[in-house]
Amino acid sequence: MIKNANEGTGSVVIDGNSLTIEKVVRVARGFTPVQIGEESRNRMISSRKALEKLVETGATIYAVNTGVGDLVNARISKKDLKSLQLNLLRSHACGVGERYPVEVSRAIMLLRANALSKGFSGIRPDLPEMLSKMLNAKVHPLIPRQGSVGASGDLTILAHLGLVMVGEGEADAGNGPEPGIDALGRRGLEPISLEPKEAISIINGTQAMGGIGALAVNDASTLVDNSQIAAAMSLEALKGTSMAFDPRISKVRPHPGQVRVSGNMVSMLQGSEIMLSHKHCSKVQDAYTLRCIPQVIGASLEAIWYADDVISVELNSATDNPLFFPEDGSVISGGNFHGQPLALAMDFLGLAVHELGSYSERRVARLVDHKLSGLPPFLTKHGGVSSGMMVPQYVAASIVSENKVLVHPASASSIPTSANQEDFNSMGTIAAWKARTIVENVSRVVAIEMIAAAQALDFISASPSAPVQEVRSLLRSKVSRLDKDRSLSEDIESVARMILDGVFVDTVEHTCGFQRA
Repeated sequence: MIKNANEGTGSVVIDGNSLTIEKVVRVARGFTPVQIGEESRNRMISSRKALEKLVETGATIYAVNTGVGDLVNARISKKDLKSLQLNLLRSHACGVGERYPVEVSRAIMLLRANALSKGFSGIRPDLPEMLSKMLNAKVHPLIPRQGSVGASGDLTILAHLGLVMVGEGEADAGNGPEPGIDALGRRGLEPISLEPKEAISIINGTQAMGGIGALAVNDASTLVDNSQIAAAMSLEALKGTSMAFDPRISKVRPHPGQVRVSGNMVSMLQGSEIMLSHKHCSKVQDAYTLRCIPQVIGASLEAIWYADDVISVELNSATDNPLFFPEDGSVISGGNFHGQPLALAMDFLGLAVHELGSYSERRVARLVDHKLSGLPPFLTKHGGVSSGMMVPQYVAASIVSENKVLVHPASASSIPTSANQEDFNSMGTIAAWKARTIVENVSRVVAIEMIAAAQALDFISASPSAPVQEVRSLLRSKVSRLDKDRSLSEDIESVARMILDGVFVDTVEHTCGFQRA
């Protein structure tokens, strides 16, 4: 996974085949410039010619000379073909609610340009060229978050994107919200005029759920790495044993995630004075939150890998309808716009990341409970007059409880639309946004664990392992020891940002060869 949004040099080439999650992050967050590949431009021209020949013959083609949805049987006259395109954008652009953040809008634009650049949509190269110009000029459509049911693509969301392309809708080009035509003009861009088939090619796709999903997978991968780091810190502070990470245990149950996490725990804990100090203690086994770290975090890691695989396929897929195949002039109506693969993957991702947070909160609870930790109650020297780390555990519990509501699968909630023509929908965009929200929530839970573990280690005279000590020192550069009560809100947010920025992972990777997700 990408370490930093600004890493990587040069522009990202949009060719329909080579987009990666790393590149999405670079463009969405790092504002890396983009350009359309020459081969993909030629493919689009061939596909467009195939469409134009079919239109000339009078062939019936969905959304070119027919209505859409349950209006598929309404035939459109030649004089109304262009009017249909603009009407499709206007009628579908009825999203509501908060606007997507800039990084999500940019991810959506990039993914849509890439899908069109595959050359199976029957559109002119002008459309992805326009999207690339908007990305490079930082003209960002203001897209309402609510309105997609995740089949026939993200119709509503993508329609708001399309309106700005034609000089309507709302956008932000650095001067705040304004009419799309003004935002384009501010950056020296001219709106485009749509030809037959081009509106449906803008709105018929999975690029909202795909864009949100790509960013969520990237962040989840960084988060699962940090979950292992936090667990190692807590294990040291609670004087647990590393025996449960013996490679022989994973060898006889070789789930790849378990093997990876077990190896990382061994690497991070080597050379710990704390471990040596209680090597021959009377304790037989640790609690599950310490003993089963490879099995639990490893399972979430594999779920994240699965979501990564699904998103990676989707990034380079043709997802509109119908599709045009220039080699034989075929036009085929199908269902590549259906978001079910992403819906299931995003629901799974949200559940897997929630488990990381739930697991982390239980270790926080152990750290602040003197009966379990052997440390001062709530990790403060002045218990009673000071509450110490008591209430941050409440916050972690609250966040975990919120996530338990969010993990209800959106993909289980199909509602038919368009007079039952579109009778099974994925709700994949809802699933992706939930996953993103859960990732952000859990970053704060893991931040609380890291702060609590660092505070706990301050009460132990022996030294932790070098990697754990490096992480503690890095955390201490931003968050001072809690010698007397203070508000920890900004400390928690600061550490959560460090977590998602990969700061701690960079440190342990350098110190002990930690293997990233």
